[in-house]
Amino acid sequence: MVTRPSRQATMQLHDGRRLAWSEWGSVDGIPVLFCTGAGMSSWLGFGASALSNLGLRLIAIDRPGLGLSDPHPHKTLSSWADDMREFFAAQSLDNVLAVGFSQGAPFAFAASAQGGVKALAIVSGQDELTYPGLLSLLHPDVKGMIAAIQQDPVGFEQHFSQMATADGLWQLIIGMSAECDRILYESDTFSQSFRRALQEGFSQGAQGYARDLVNALGSWPMKLEEITIPVDIWYGGQDTSTVHSPDFGATLALRLPNVSRTFEPNEGGSILWTKSEQILSKLKSHLSHA
Repeated sequence: MVTRPSRQATMQLHDGRRLAWSEWGSVDGIPVLFCTGAGMSSWLGFGASALSNLGLRLIAIDRPGLGLSDPHPHKTLSSWADDMREFFAAQSLDNVLAVGFSQGAPFAFAASAQGGVKALAIVSGQDELTYPGLLSLLHPDVKGMIAAIQQDPVGFEQHFSQMATADGLWQLIIGMSAECDRILYESDTFSQSFRRALQEGFSQGAQGYARDLVNALGSWPMKLEEITIPVDIWYGGQDTSTVHSPDFGATLALRLPNVSRTFEPNEGGSILWTKSEQILSKLKSHLSHA
């Protein structure tokens, strides 16, 4: 289900910051940018057994301030998109596909909006929760966080970075997960990889995660209505996370011009791992239709 990275590497960005990433699959495969979940390093991948057959190369990035990537002093979704544009050019990556899981969804959308991505899959993704049609559907705790960020983003980030820990985030994820997801997440091999990714994600402290949270829960700078590449969105009906899409991507699908929504009523938020091959196969199929 999960395997350790086949390769890990770093590069220096033009401003001197280090950007780190992990890879699975063939070095000559079609690149798939993987935007990981909240607070994680790039250690936890998905679909490793399907990558070779599909001719894909999964590339998971340590977002700035997480894992081995240096922090960005003013990280935003737009600065992340700039980093990815530089990364694609430096690594000579063409026909890039992208996957955004959970909190990685807004980062995947941001990278796709700047033009370097050919097709995108959003899996158990966090929606743009400030969108007017979603506010009434949100859990009160999430509404409270969004209000606090809107009122004082700097203060929220400072407060959150002082209290958040890798173990605390693990407990939060397990606590808000459905039983079908907990069975997977708490299994020996998976939990070891998941918790390692969180420990590495917090290795520089909690500031990187706190900044991601502010960026993801605030208003997004890109207009989803203007993203014209194919977008596959995948949700499981058993997904009980309060920070994913509150209507399982139904409103999100209405905002995207070129979208396919798959709703699996018996799957949970872990659909990224239980349906890896189907997600990757469908994503790759958009290249042949381009």
